[in-house]
Amino acid sequence: MARELVPDAFWQRVAPLLPAPKPKKKPGRPRADDRAALEAIVFVLRSGIPWEMLPRKQFGLSGMTAWRRLEEWTRAGVWQELQRRLLDELGLRGKVDFSRASIDSSAVRALKKGALTGPNPTDRAKAGSKHHLLVDAQGLPLAESLTAANVHDTHELFPLLDAVPAVKTPAGGRRFRPKKAHGDKAYASKKNRRGLRRRGIVPRIARPGVESKERLGRHRWVVERTQAWKNQFRRLRVRDERRADVHFGFLVLSCCVMLLRSLYPHIC
Repeated sequence: MARELVPDAFWQRVAPLLPAPKPKKKPGRPRADDRAALEAIVFVLRSGIPWEMLPRKQFGLSGMTAWRRLEEWTRAGVWQELQRRLLDELGLRGKVDFSRASIDSSAVRALKKGALTGPNPTDRAKAGSKHHLLVDAQGLPLAESLTAANVHDTHELFPLLDAVPAVKTPAGGRRFRPKKAHGDKAYASKKNRRGLRRRGIVPRIARPGVESKERLGRHRWVVERTQAWKNQFRRLRVRDERRADVHFGFLVLSCCVMLLRSLYPHIC
């Protein structure tokens, strides 16, 4: 049985966050339904089809209308707020594990180029972008960012750590700092280690020629699994958007879907 694109549990969390529509200056067609627009956006995210190929009869709106709604909601910060609230829900249930955090990146080709793209050193210098993810000990996405493919991973360690929202805990407080931070050798630098210790975080970063990746990979594998889950959303396998903010909106939305799956594994 196929799962719903936007089950009730998903829609009930998104609907209160949507900005009120602007009043029309002239009468015309009624505004397309917001839930149908969200279903169309999730369909494009999961299937990777071009906007112009969106089946209008199925969703009741055009691909251009769905794109405009995605752009509008991304600009309003809907997805970041949704992620923060989902993390709070999971935190209150004791499902967010701050004992460890792991960071990693994956590169995607940017066929249409645009902002936050650059020559990918692992893809014959073709234009590309990077998805950076920071996850908890169970692999739940805590924060994400988008950069050009030629930006070194080490520069995103602290922006991601500082972007983690203060998550509610069962005890009633909030927490946003992990006890330990795991990363591969791309994050190995004295600056990063000092910065982690200043934040009260124990660095667990592989040092070239000292620790083997197999030893520290016992804990870091969860971020690689989350990257694999992210790649199940076909729109994120290749960057088709020239607009960096729209592509980043897709990235955050995919993380929200993953968090919702942790709350409701049987419906999402």
